[in-house]
Parts: sequence; structure tokens; C-alpha cells
Amino acid sequence: MSVCMDVATDPIRVLVVDDQPLFRMAISCLIEDEPDLHVVGQADNGLLGVEKARELQPDVVLLDVEMPVMGGIEAAGLVRAQAPAAKVLMLSVVGDDEHLVDAVRQGAHGYLLKDLRPHQLFDMIRACMRDESPLSPALVSRLLSHVRGTPAVPPTPTAPPKRADLSERELEILRLVAEGLTNRQIGRQLHITEGTVKNHVHNALHKLHMENRIQAAAYVVRHGLGNAAPMP
Repeated sequence: MSVCMDVATDPIRVLVVDDQPLFRMAISCLIEDEPDLHVVGQADNGLLGVEKARELQPDVVLLDVEMPVMGGIEAAGLVRAQAPAAKVLMLSVVGDDEHLVDAVRQGAHGYLLKDLRPHQLFDMIRACMRDESPLSPALVSRLLSHVRGTPAVPPTPTAPPKRADLSERELEILRLVAEGLTNRQIGRQLHITEGTVKNHVHNALHKLHMENRIQAAAYVVRHGLGNAAPMP
């Protein structure tokens, strides 16, 4: 098992939505074996997943991308509306660029390939609850490459602020976020605590009017902030 939870901490409540019964039940059993994770429900299509999310209000929703009745991409946006506090993690067999970008647009907090090992999935569920936005490593460069060539990704509710609104440290950390580093990895590289990194990321997202790290990483790339040029 990957990480033991504090006995005073409630387990992370997970809803698993996948149309393949064997995969859905297997992954649910594996999640239940983790002391800090708990499966509160299952669904075999996106529409039922939205209904379950509204009813159960889980912490994390694992959404398969390709499903009958309603696919995971469409369901992601509806889940965010029906269960605003839930983190949405997409699961896919292949890292299709269009699906990846559409998932970000729908507000997904992470996008994972199904070839990952169980302990990696557990760690990414936990990372999601730490307000990180996990991506399978193979997808990080593909998403950012798409952003470089597509200025409309990701959309933001307001015009992006000036660089001067970000502190030097916040910008430094966002550059590392854009490289795919976790809060823990950033903390080690900058010799600061993981909590300090999390606070800086939270403040930066607030200033940028963004919801997650994927959007922030795209912002860094899209606005050419990936270098160490001095702030204006």
C-alpha cells in the first residue's frame, strides 16, 4: 500500500464511472484496499455517473472517456455543475490530444492513461485532493505542445492579468508546474516546504482567475512566461 492515512482523517470518497464491468469492479476493489480511499458508488455510463455524483457528492470522480449513452468528456462538465466540490479525473486507454484538451475545457482536474500501475492511480487521487492536477507523464508535453499552437486553450473567465500581478516566486513555481512537477518535487527543488508551494500555487491561481494547475501551466506556455526573464 502506498500511503497510510491519519486515523483522524476521513477517507477520500471516490465514484468510479466506467462501462467495462471487469475494469470498473477491479479498480473499485483495489481502491477499497487503500485505508485512506473509499468507493462510494459505481456507474456504467456518463449520464448515470452525473446522477450518482449529484446524489453522492463524492470527493473524486473517476470518469472513463469513451462510454455509451454519454461519454466522459460531456459528463465531466455536468459533474462539475452537479457536484462542484468533486475533483474530476479522466481515465483513457489512449492519450488522444482532442479528448485531452476537451477534458481541460470541461474543467477536469486530471487526465490519466489506463496503463498506469495501481499505486500510481492512488497517488494521483491523493494529489488531486491536494489541489494538484495529475496528468500521466506521457501527456504533459503533448498538452503543452498543443497549447503552444492553439491560443484558445484553456479558456479563462476573464482576461489574463498582467505579469506584474504575480510575484517572482509565484511565477517561478508556475514555470515548474508547467514542466509537470508536483508540489513535493517543486519544494525539493526550491528548498521550501510542500505546504509553502501549495500556498503559492493557490495564490497564483486566484490571481489568474483559474481553477487548476493544468490551466496555469497552459497560461505560462501561452504567454511565453517559461523563461526567467525579469518581471516588467
